[in-house]
Amino acid sequence: MTDNNKVIVRPAVAADAKAIMRIHVNSREAAMPYLPPRRRSDEEVVRWVRDIVLAECRTWVAVDGAEEVLGYAALEGDMLEHLYLRPDVRRRGIGTLLLDQVRRHRPGGLSLHVFQRNTDARAFYERHGFTVMDTNDGSRNMENEPDMTLRWDPAVSNSTGTAQ
Repeated sequence: MTDNNKVIVRPAVAADAKAIMRIHVNSREAAMPYLPPRRRSDEEVVRWVRDIVLAECRTWVAVDGAEEVLGYAALEGDMLEHLYLRPDVRRRGIGTLLLDQVRRHRPGGLSLHVFQRNTDARAFYERHGFTVMDTNDGSRNMENEPDMTLRWDPAVSNSTGTAQ
């Protein structure tokens, strides 16, 4: 667990786009080696972060005392579109800090999609009170990877975020 006093969550700004790109790419490669090889250049992913993620989603970054970006979360409506961490800072409570921030902005509930094979992410969300709403054969994502929709409903979760 990290010393949460040294990690803060703040709104993301355009200047964070390159750091968010690196986290997005590196996290996916480390956690999901079964995905097809990346087809977009770093510059294209930075543009996507800046022009789509930051423009269309409420996005937060977790930063350390030196303002180094450690992870990010992006929320569009009641859908958690992204929550990624640098691979070297996983399992230190930073994902929970980001998820808590997102939940403060969606106190009525929150959904997300996760690849079925991403067992670490599935376990993380299940620990935080998310339940499976549906599964899909991969036809709804560009990776064509079977996924599932998870939902956090505070009416069926206790204060620690775990299902009652």
